[in-house]
Amino acid sequence: MSQPIRVVGVSGSPTDPSRTTALVRRVSEAFAERLGGEAQVIELATVLPSLATGGFRNSLGQPAIDALDAVETADLLVVGSPAYRATYSGLFKLFFDHVGQYALVDTPIVLTATGGSDRHALLVEHQMRPLFGFFQALTLPLGIFANERDFSDYKVTSADLEERIATSISRALPLVQSQLAANAASERAAVPVA
Repeated sequence: MSQPIRVVGVSGSPTDPSRTTALVRRVSEAFAERLGGEAQVIELATVLPSLATGGFRNSLGQPAIDALDAVETADLLVVGSPAYRATYSGLFKLFFDHVGQYALVDTPIVLTATGGSDRHALLVEHQMRPLFGFFQALTLPLGIFANERDFSDYKVTSADLEERIATSISRALPLVQSQLAANAASERAAVPVA
């Protein structure tokens, strides 16, 4: 029996509660539901103390190591950050600095971001997409940006945002399913026959 598809969300918000975490959770769960998989959300605010224990991966605390392992073995990633000075948070960058350079090759990635106003929306295209281009990941074509008006009590409440999420999923699913099938075929081909 094959393993369920693992959708891993990463929220780069340094605060809890967080609109970014709410968005990442909603998108991760929506993708997992459509793919018949399981969603896990990593809140980097809770991982920060174990990220700060050293400059290299082998000196990080166990929560950070566990989070990195989950990201590197995910079938699909949903990543999100609040906008800070026109880019992603330093915490988001610090975490991804420890991800293996080739660990995300061909991994489908959904880019999300939040900001106080729509003027931050290009964060997805101009900051996040190049970062995951470095990892040679498969960044999905339609990123999701949300502003403060899309939330109430740290929950997604905007019909417009729900529609953007649904559109992103419907446009991404053919690519995701194709890539997951290719990855599975590649893994089968790599297993030696006894």
